[in-house]
Amino acid sequence: MTSTGIKDTLSARGICVVIPTYNNAATLEGVVCDCKSHCNDVIVVNDGSTDDTRQILQSIDEITVVDYTENQGKGYALKTGFRKALEMGFSYAITIDSDGQHYAEDIEKFLKANQQHPGALIVGKRNMEGKTCSQGSRFANRFSNFWFYIQTGNYLSDTQTGYRLYPLKRMKGLSLLTSRYEAELELLVFASWHGVEIAETEINVFYPPAEERVSHFRPGADFVRISILNTVLCFLAVLYGLPLRLWRAAARVVRTVIAILFTIFFIMMIISPCVWLYMNIGQKTEKKRRNLHRFLYKCSRLILLKIGVPGTTFSYKIGENEDFKKPSVIICNHQSHLDLMCQMMLAPNIVFLTNQWVWNNPLYGAIIRNAEFYPIAEGVEALLPKLRSLVERGYHIGIFPEGTRSTDCHIQRFHQGAFYIASQLGVDIVPMYLYGTGKVLPKKKHLLNKSKMYIEVGERLSQEKLQLMGSIRNQTSVLNNHYRKKYAELCNIMERE
Repeated sequence: MTSTGIKDTLSARGICVVIPTYNNAATLEGVVCDCKSHCNDVIVVNDGSTDDTRQILQSIDEITVVDYTENQGKGYALKTGFRKALEMGFSYAITIDSDGQHYAEDIEKFLKANQQHPGALIVGKRNMEGKTCSQGSRFANRFSNFWFYIQTGNYLSDTQTGYRLYPLKRMKGLSLLTSRYEAELELLVFASWHGVEIAETEINVFYPPAEERVSHFRPGADFVRISILNTVLCFLAVLYGLPLRLWRAAARVVRTVIAILFTIFFIMMIISPCVWLYMNIGQKTEKKRRNLHRFLYKCSRLILLKIGVPGTTFSYKIGENEDFKKPSVIICNHQSHLDLMCQMMLAPNIVFLTNQWVWNNPLYGAIIRNAEFYPIAEGVEALLPKLRSLVERGYHIGIFPEGTRSTDCHIQRFHQGAFYIASQLGVDIVPMYLYGTGKVLPKKKHLLNKSKMYIEVGERLSQEKLQLMGSIRNQTSVLNNHYRKKYAELCNIMERE
């Protein structure tokens, strides 16, 4: 990714850089300027410096400065910087020390980690190979890592680094932070207790010769403060942290059980009997099939818009020019078992090509067979006459070009089948874009997560537009790349809120 691309993506995801500083005039300008070359939005908190810090910051353009006269400590500076970032509308803040030990080029690593773990607190794991570091510092890090594990049940290999990415809207305990170095440990502990994922990304580090280092760490006093803090946190871990963790785990299981029981009851006790009675009493007429589709459409809307999936929010967007009256092949990225319901709630005249096991599913197989969903295993050529009949009757054909659900929600390679079918039937392609269903119910997972779900209907592509892209193979490649770009844009929007 180019420097401009990194900057644009950081801005799109609401990521800024926060630099707390106290009497680091010798290195400050270089650190700030390096960060500006990698991120458009830099906030510097001058924690009551008494050297030339103020003058240096005044000479640097296009940065935000928070300045106060009395030194309050790093914890206070971080808290002040976070509040300023939130006030300016940012969702994440990358913190970097002003003493020059961190490399601004590693901001890209935090961006990639944020894309892989949206909403997580990302900790920079220092690569200490070949670095000269005091035994005291190494011991302090191991000491802190040990107590962090005791207090949270999570292991981190570097709890002392100041190079981190914080999800600002998910941070807890900011008002309780102590004012100095130990505040960074508190932020980790409180985040873990409140269910914030904590991930690591490897970073490089520079340690100048001992005689050139500027450190405000006071080994005796600060070690005592950290020891007292760890004692308090261990006490709170039993009374507060552990109950929170247990409650969160229990709530997740309860949400999942409720969803499963509701699904089984709703399908087996209501939908399946109604569909069976309606379709098997008398002849299976076209009117009955259309009514079945309208019934499934209304059920999907009831669940997603009224009842809701536990722990989730759902929203959708349909382009102004799309009314679903003209038949098409609908393509969509595939993340979860929830995808079909998200698409069915958009229009009452969509049928889908499914996997064989879905078509034969004992819970809802009879419903989708009556709705004329077809298994893709029959083969495209064998399906074409059936699909042509559906199109002539006014139906859209829903196909997942990836062929299977994505394990990590990212767009997989598209297959050519959907584009070949659209070409053979002479119909348009309508793209749909899904976000969040694979986060709520990931492939090969069994418990529901909290997440937003969103589906968007894109601009209809006529056969004329598709043919301008070239062959079926080229159309597949162009749309595959388009989906990857569009999904990245959706992630930037959804994951900064």
